[in-house]
Amino acid sequence: MADKKYTVAVIGSGGREHAIVKAIKKSPLIKEIYVLPGNGGIARDAYTVNVSATDKEGVCEFCKGHGVDYALVIPDDPLVLGMVDALNAVGIPCFGPDSKAAIIEGSKCFSKDFMKKYGIPTALYESFDKEEDAVAYIKKVDSYPMVIKADGLALGKGVIIAQSRDEAIEAVKSMMSDKKFGESGSRIVIEEFMTGPEVTVLSFTDGNVVVPMISSMDHKRAHDNDEGLNTGGMGTVAPNPYYTQTLADICMEKIFIPTIEGLKKEGRTFRGCLYFGLMLTPKGPRVVEYNCRFGDPETQVVLPLLESDLFEIMLATTNGTLADLDVRFSNKSACCVIYATKGYPEKYGKGFPITLPEYGPDCEIFVAGAKQDENGNLVSNGGRVLGITAVADTLRGAIDKAYDLTKKVSFDEGFYRNDIGARALEALK
Repeated sequence: MADKKYTVAVIGSGGREHAIVKAIKKSPLIKEIYVLPGNGGIARDAYTVNVSATDKEGVCEFCKGHGVDYALVIPDDPLVLGMVDALNAVGIPCFGPDSKAAIIEGSKCFSKDFMKKYGIPTALYESFDKEEDAVAYIKKVDSYPMVIKADGLALGKGVIIAQSRDEAIEAVKSMMSDKKFGESGSRIVIEEFMTGPEVTVLSFTDGNVVVPMISSMDHKRAHDNDEGLNTGGMGTVAPNPYYTQTLADICMEKIFIPTIEGLKKEGRTFRGCLYFGLMLTPKGPRVVEYNCRFGDPETQVVLPLLESDLFEIMLATTNGTLADLDVRFSNKSACCVIYATKGYPEKYGKGFPITLPEYGPDCEIFVAGAKQDENGNLVSNGGRVLGITAVADTLRGAIDKAYDLTKKVSFDEGFYRNDIGARALEALK
């Protein structure tokens, strides 16, 4: 078994997937990598195949026809839709949870009820499937800010923080009547507003043990000083200085282990990467959200700090042997700056030329929203286009190195935040 070489299919197309492809390419266990559908940058590191990440039949057919030994299902949509179930049914083992376990992200109502049942600390909340009941609750509570969440997947944007009664009622109407997030808003969760630093902890799990990765800090707002609209993430740093060893121990005991064990008791054993979105409130750590997969752009700072073989770890999550592995991370720091297209996260153009500079060790450029034109040149094809990551002995060093490289990228129609990591540096003072 130790000598087996794997033909692998990676399902997904973003910068996170590019980071995963670059990481597993280093493994001696890898023979060949296909990425479905991939992007123009990933195409320089693996074979890309024009099959949608949510096309269960197309993905299964390709994998069966091309001798794929193992599949990595990375984004939320295919996981929640049951891509792992479909691939397992045709005999292909996967990294990633089946649909029964992926519901932890697929339904906020489920995840909140699950936390309540197993005593996992989170914000106080109520769930609603009728607009009039939600409005009555808002009028009764009348405490702001108030958080309103669509139940289902909404590309990370199905959350509205209302500052007044009118805003809260409008948020409910936009989700439930106007279908702003489609069917994802047919049920909603209304919860108390929590305060404190946010932390992301990605973790490997085989359903029996949980191995947290290095913590990270995401920057959601589009512009400097946390101004502008919420995005999928404009940059990250790792580790997160607010997340001390004491807090890590509390989270392991009160959140991580109870989550894994609770899912197992529910008959929803989770195997893959479980994302814990946490808030460090004055009353202790609380779960803001679970995701059933690697975060983007958190992956782009966490994986460059991983010293162990990522592919070997992924196999262990599937085989139930994670406890046998020594999962090691560097004690260095990393910073990722997202280069986005002007206008993101609203309207933006496509097809703008991008030229990437040469870069040395401890730096990576992960390609997300870009494709190759007919001449093989990289052009923009999305909102978030590049993730530019650097690793250094200190956070200051990682930030400086990442920005030095970002400034060398040629992308005239792009923009990026200039303050990624500034809050983290303040916390270190």
